[in-house]
Amino acid sequence: MTTASAARPVPHVVRRGAGVPLLLVHGNGVDHRILLELDEVLADGWERLYVDLPGFGRTPGLPGRGGLSDLLDWLDGWVEDVVGRAPFAVVGNSMGGLLAAHLAARRGAQCLGAALLAPVVQTRHDLRTLPTAEVTRDPELLAGLDPADADEYAAVAVDQGPESWARFRRAVLPGLRAGDPQAMRRLGAAYELPAPDAAGLTGPTLVVTGRQDTIVGFADQWAWADGLARGTFAALDRAGHNVHLDQPATVAALLTAWAERVRAR
Repeated sequence: MTTASAARPVPHVVRRGAGVPLLLVHGNGVDHRILLELDEVLADGWERLYVDLPGFGRTPGLPGRGGLSDLLDWLDGWVEDVVGRAPFAVVGNSMGGLLAAHLAARRGAQCLGAALLAPVVQTRHDLRTLPTAEVTRDPELLAGLDPADADEYAAVAVDQGPESWARFRRAVLPGLRAGDPQAMRRLGAAYELPAPDAAGLTGPTLVVTGRQDTIVGFADQWAWADGLARGTFAALDRAGHNVHLDQPATVAALLTAWAERVRAR
């Protein structure tokens, strides 16, 4: 665990299992719970470290500007604290995917591999290549939900239904309610970070996107992934931004194969 300091808030971390450290980094507006859905898939041979980034979940926000590059520097410092120079791997989702890719590039061969789920590649929304929205709606389900919850769910759910809603309620809603609004506003005002150099990710890299992801898309990720030395890319149909919640079985299979490649290095 990190030591408290003004520049390095102590994070809330959920640790599970034993083995090679596997860092799991969530996206914007949520917390570590969105990635706990993957825990059984990643249980074999990994010590899973689910971290709440500053300003999200139970981790205090960063002081000062608190922008995206500041989050990256904080994450790199936290890794130094908990891993040091030992080998590790990383899984990142959405904004956490961008941070994880930068972390892997910074750390070089120390990072054994990276799995990026619906990663941000272009931080400017107006420059993203986005697909047309395609949603299978469930009006009866939505009508029975709290209006605020229904709005949050409908904004990202591609195939709406009871099972999809149950995953969203379990994995996403708690984090949406737990963030620090001021920290998120500061982050939004300085939400700038270039795509990392794909060639800097030397280990097996998995990039999974949703064909119906209208938040970050899939085309920009495909273009970026072309530069990966050991990259696997998948764009899953009937999946939006929460790709691992929309297509859990397929994402589980892809992560299992990625983990096997990482262990075989």
